[in-house]
Amino acid sequence: MNSSNSKNCGGVKSFLLNVLSSCLGQIIAAGIVGILVFIIVLGIIGSTGQEQEVKNNSILRLNLSGQIVDRQSDDDLYALLGESIPTIDLSECLRAIELAKTDKNIRGISLEAGLLSASPAALEELREALQDFKKSKKFIYAYGDSYTQGGYYLCSLADKVILNPIGQVAWQGLSAQTTFYTDLMKKLGIKMQVFKVGTFKSAVEPYTQTQMSPANRQQVDTMLHYVWGKMRSGVAQSRHIPARQLDSLASINMTLAPSAMVQECGLVDSLMYHDEYSAFLKRKIGMKQDEELPYVSPSTLCEAHPQSSADSKIAILYAEGDIVDLTEMGLATDKAIDTPTYSKVIRQLTDDKEVKAVVLRINSGGGSAYASEQLWHLLNTLASKKPLIVSMGGVAASGAYYMSAAAHSIVAEPTTLTGSIGIFGMVPDVSELLTDKLSLHFDHVKTHPMAGMGDLSRPLSPAEAEQMQKYVERGYSLFLKRVADNRRMSVAKIDSIAQGRVWTGWHAKKIGLVDKLGSLKDAVTLAAQKAKLGKNYSLAAYPEQESWLLSLTMDQTQAKLSEQKLRATLGDLYKPFVTLRSIRSQSPIQARMPYEIIIK
Repeated sequence: MNSSNSKNCGGVKSFLLNVLSSCLGQIIAAGIVGILVFIIVLGIIGSTGQEQEVKNNSILRLNLSGQIVDRQSDDDLYALLGESIPTIDLSECLRAIELAKTDKNIRGISLEAGLLSASPAALEELREALQDFKKSKKFIYAYGDSYTQGGYYLCSLADKVILNPIGQVAWQGLSAQTTFYTDLMKKLGIKMQVFKVGTFKSAVEPYTQTQMSPANRQQVDTMLHYVWGKMRSGVAQSRHIPARQLDSLASINMTLAPSAMVQECGLVDSLMYHDEYSAFLKRKIGMKQDEELPYVSPSTLCEAHPQSSADSKIAILYAEGDIVDLTEMGLATDKAIDTPTYSKVIRQLTDDKEVKAVVLRINSGGGSAYASEQLWHLLNTLASKKPLIVSMGGVAASGAYYMSAAAHSIVAEPTTLTGSIGIFGMVPDVSELLTDKLSLHFDHVKTHPMAGMGDLSRPLSPAEAEQMQKYVERGYSLFLKRVADNRRMSVAKIDSIAQGRVWTGWHAKKIGLVDKLGSLKDAVTLAAQKAKLGKNYSLAAYPEQESWLLSLTMDQTQAKLSEQKLRATLGDLYKPFVTLRSIRSQSPIQARMPYEIIIK
């Protein structure tokens, strides 16, 4: 008996020791990880305060691999964790190119092409900046293991375009696609009840049809041919290749053509491996081959040239993503123009006496009609007190154009997608899913005929549907009035060019929806003129970005990592997944583009 108790006590003691040693091991491991994170954080904080220096004989290196965004978020933590899709800060690149033009320590620019994702307007803005840089007589060389079609359009203006001997140049023309969910929802027992105004307001098509309507196909075809015409003429001029020949090359799809054939056709000048390209650059700037190339990044160059600290400010208000009433926390952490945040910032800019003018840099396909009206109201108040100029990015349509209608002037790139003046509403009917497929049944008690309107367990009654349609029509009428007042046209005239139709910036300028074709830089110059500032002003970007150290939470970190995994797993299907997921949280009345047009 004593022996048995002794064995039991020994077993318990051994078990407790194992548990304690395991816990101790985890505590030590956590402590080591914590110390490493602390050291990394200190390194980041320390490096941000250091003054950058540009050495003599430097080369500005533009890494054209990733997604071009108007303004990069302050995501140092996620850079450490490893972004699945790197982002390229357009505003930073544009400023770096402008600085490199006059910086005596910069010899030239090296464009290094890769898997580049960008709107035609962003490519146009970068290309214009590089064209202006060439006036300095400094070199621009381009190298790529592979060039996307947009990347090649951008790099084609280089003094030499160089390709890896087994690399690729995508050149096959443009296509646009959308995803239609109608049959999927039918299988699930979901029907979308749709209310809209406008012949071209086809944002609802993915939920009601299985292919484009003739009107929508017409507008997309017009946009694609205009964008292709711009790209083709730019390449033709830079590479001295007739436009007809470029069309012929696109028709046979040069993407998989042998590199020797790509060179023979004149799309590239030379074939080199990366080490050979490095040796080529060293010879051009008179370096020894055993020395390291003096590359400088856009961020380093910008930090070496601090912005003006003049008291008079021009604020650049960056607005990118869907226009929403409230931000939604969850898997998708894409940028959004949420009413609470932007309302606060707009009021701040309105009251700030140091801010003499505001440039609204908008890149959005629209969103909530209600949120668009609220933000228009605040922007209109701002515009009554100081100059407000809109700079349109890749897309500024529907709700984004609604917001823009408060401005004194609208500046857009020729390939900006804008307009889409229209309103629609969608109310899902999931009664078939709930009743027939899930065998759920519902019964109601009402005090009035329309009590419970919007209940997903039943379709809208004819009277409720009529009310919804009238509500949408009133929203459209208000949208038309906002635009008509701003553009100094009659409501009838705006209606004739509205109807939900999407226009390129070039077409929008012709019909009076845009005042000037140009870049963000042009919009800032115009704002300075309107405010009579001359050149004595500083630039300030808004909303002010919160440091990742202050916003760090476990939930946000997990959400970001989940988003990265989804992007990597779903690829091109990620956006449709997010679209379907967001339907339940969207405002039922939307001022939105036909859908996200993916141009390839």
